[in-house]
Amino acid sequence: MTKHIFVTGGVVSSLGKGLTSASIGMLLEKRGLRVRMQKLDPYINVDPGTMSPYQHGEVYVLDDGSETDLDLGHYERFTDSRLNRYSNYTTGQIYLEVINKERRGEFLGKTVQVIPHITNEIKSVIARVGEAKGDEPAADVVITEIGGTVGDIESLPFLEAIRQFPIDVGKENCLYIHLTLVPYLKAAKELKTKPTQHSVNQLREIGIQPDVLICRTEQPISREDCEKIALFCNVPPGAVIEERDKDFSIYEVPLSLVDNKLDGLICDRLGLKTGEPNLDDWRELLHRLRHPDHEIHVAVVGKYAEHADAYKSIYEALDHAGIANMARVRISRIRSEEVEAEGPERLLSGCDAVLVPGGFGERGIEGKVEAIRYARERGIPFFGICLGMQCAVVEFARNVCGLENAHSTEFDKDTDHPVICLLDEQRSVTDKGGTMRLGAQPTVLAEGSKAAECYGEQEISERHRHRYEFNNAYRQQFASHGFSISGTSPDGELVEVIEIPDHPWFLAVQYHPEFKSKPIAAQPLFAGFIAAAVDHRRQRREKKAASQNAAAPPSSDVTQPTNS
Repeated sequence: MTKHIFVTGGVVSSLGKGLTSASIGMLLEKRGLRVRMQKLDPYINVDPGTMSPYQHGEVYVLDDGSETDLDLGHYERFTDSRLNRYSNYTTGQIYLEVINKERRGEFLGKTVQVIPHITNEIKSVIARVGEAKGDEPAADVVITEIGGTVGDIESLPFLEAIRQFPIDVGKENCLYIHLTLVPYLKAAKELKTKPTQHSVNQLREIGIQPDVLICRTEQPISREDCEKIALFCNVPPGAVIEERDKDFSIYEVPLSLVDNKLDGLICDRLGLKTGEPNLDDWRELLHRLRHPDHEIHVAVVGKYAEHADAYKSIYEALDHAGIANMARVRISRIRSEEVEAEGPERLLSGCDAVLVPGGFGERGIEGKVEAIRYARERGIPFFGICLGMQCAVVEFARNVCGLENAHSTEFDKDTDHPVICLLDEQRSVTDKGGTMRLGAQPTVLAEGSKAAECYGEQEISERHRHRYEFNNAYRQQFASHGFSISGTSPDGELVEVIEIPDHPWFLAVQYHPEFKSKPIAAQPLFAGFIAAAVDHRRQRREKKAASQNAAAPPSSDVTQPTNS
């Protein structure tokens, strides 16, 4: 029988439910269990694909093309759980499915209501994610994270559905974990447990008694406070888990939970017989993070640089590549509009590498183009992703090929040189949601290319999310100026990877490689990019030392000739 763990949050948002859920999934996998992960989001949008990064952070794309919540990125980075469209549902998706059923007459004329019809649909998607699929057996454990905060009206149907769920599958097969906040008041110099008590009371009023409390806190929680929380929240003291803020790395979270014996508590409560988890690889990655051999500076020039979650997977992939190269990666988040206003010289001076990520819309495009020109002309390692690749094409067209005012038709429909243009299958598209080129697509890499060297193979699969592409009418003109198309779709029609071979490291891709990076398995292109940055810094240091030595005055202790 599949076991179900439900993770909820209270008091405030951004407590780290996604990270905690992913960490629990990883620990259970380390105990030999088959785990599947799921996120239920309370907003009415059908998916996050059309939502602003400023509101929602990045849109995380799965192999099957689903546009999902960024927490699914945590799930994939921490676990081996295979995610698909059943792994993320929104209120909009649930209501849309119920309305479609009503239109087809499946409710036989009944009045369609939140209870039981909406809650039944929610329960069905929770059950579905754990079922056997093809040659893949059913999950041992399904972890379902409920988005939002207890007390929000939007979350009530989801909470009601998980309240009902044990009635269908048995209470012994379900476990409720509630994340809450234990704030430290500096004026009083003490922790306050009342917010946690109120949050749990709200959950209990809905009919859910949490089995485990994970308490986010800045300061250690005393034994007395743990016992107080346990008494007022009706849980055993051993089920009150302290989760202190991690100043160093989010990858400390799983080990912290193990130290607090959470994984053992979960297995005991659900009757799961397992061995102890082997976390040697996780401890090794933390050791590499703490004791790097190098330190480098990477400038990420993006449209949404001021919003940390907008490029979440990019930043994580850079960290993973740093781990692989024994390097601490210092990231400068630079708004591309600032580059437009101030020029790249001041903002990018001293960086060891430049990365230009994706995005949509015209704002900040010229800043991205200028940042790429700066990196190309100065031999600084450059990595472009999606729109970053398209901007690299525009920059090369203007400044190397001499195609004045070359541009993408996304931003200038009347440009004389449309070096980036709309995909053929996108020309008749009117709806914005879920209509781009999405999900895992194959790419064939040129033999001897830097991309093939990084991957160690010539046929790969990566995830896409775009509408525009390189204009094939310009292929020959670009090639004649030293521009290499080093990766294409299998039929050769779509340009996937571009390089400048005589540059130390200039590579850009149409797809999103950051979505396949893991802390213990860095994505190959990111690993190659950071290796190039480490080498660039070393060369700069050697040149500087040589220059200083050349400029140094002669030593004063040189023996003078004598008259004999």
